[in-house]
Amino acid sequence: MFEALKPQPADKIIALMDQFRTDPRADKVDLGVGVYKDAAGHTPVMRAVRAAGRRLLDTETTKTYTALAGDPAFHAAMAGLVLGADCPADRLAAVATVGGTGAVRQGLELLKRARPGFRVWVSDPTWPNHLSILAEMGIEARAYRYFDADSKGVDFGAMMADLGGVQAGDVVLLHGCCHNPTGANLTLPEWQAVGDLLERTGALPLIDLAYQGFGDGLDADAAATRLLARRLPEVLIAASCSKNFGIYRERTGILLTLAQDTTRRDLVQANLTTLNRLAYSFPPDHGARLVTTILTTPDLRADWEAELEAVRNGMIALREALAAELAALSQSNRFGFVAEHRGMFSRLGATPDQVERMRAEHGIYMVGDSRINIAGLNARTVRLLARAMIAVGV
Repeated sequence: MFEALKPQPADKIIALMDQFRTDPRADKVDLGVGVYKDAAGHTPVMRAVRAAGRRLLDTETTKTYTALAGDPAFHAAMAGLVLGADCPADRLAAVATVGGTGAVRQGLELLKRARPGFRVWVSDPTWPNHLSILAEMGIEARAYRYFDADSKGVDFGAMMADLGGVQAGDVVLLHGCCHNPTGANLTLPEWQAVGDLLERTGALPLIDLAYQGFGDGLDADAAATRLLARRLPEVLIAASCSKNFGIYRERTGILLTLAQDTTRRDLVQANLTTLNRLAYSFPPDHGARLVTTILTTPDLRADWEAELEAVRNGMIALREALAAELAALSQSNRFGFVAEHRGMFSRLGATPDQVERMRAEHGIYMVGDSRINIAGLNARTVRLLARAMIAVGV
């Protein structure tokens, strides 16, 4: 049986992590893996998560299953976080998922049931796993241009020109904030233009919201998602709790689906619940219960928001320090985009050869397309990265 299986390519980021791990150099720098790290290179457990865990340990009386769709209290708490006080609850269906990736997958499974043969428009570039999932599911992917290699910002004209080919029944996959891998984001007026296009064509947005709170703040990072939710009859939102709550290994995510009316909402909810049943019966609950406890307990929520804001401001400070160091070394302002990007990632514009030279000659590890994890830096390694970039001619 198994002899028919085909060899699978190694995940490039995991392979890079293994290479970093075996590098004996003391001053090596890991900017590849997409996990938040503090100045000591550690991914901490947030204070509110520790406190919520203690409360659960003291008060939880059972570990029996929750509902197939997950705990309704988790749905409500996350809907409020993502969609705000004006969340249209009468149109909202939701399921807890295995991380944000599971939410993307379940959203696509729902769409396959609703409209077999649909196609998905995906930004070029995007998170590589988007394309891998689409390919594995046999879903047609169409690329729309997104990143301007010269300015290191969004090429909005090219993006809208490509999306001019969108038709009714198509799905447009959008990064809600903190675009991965580029760090370049649409402005709110540009999001409004995207909303105009979706409204005009009848296409459906699938919003991947993996980094709410890491860019410009919790509400600012959700503004584009809320804008589309207000304007459009149908919206899918795949939200992750891995980053903003720091609970990566708990695999906590949610798929929020807005339908046209209550009747269709109920139909969507039934199908989402069935998809959960078929995939893993009941979704994991511990991470979801931590999140619910934090979001519904005023003192824990206040502490979580304060720590998340400190994380966000710390990444902005690292961006500004790197941009300043590069400006001083290059005697130019061509790296100003680093300070303007938001979230954990930026694409530096280095060639694959320059990326390899930075690894081989300077111990600087990053993905081959020159995406770096800003949170992998600290005050000392900012200088190491800047010097390496200038030394290899970026």
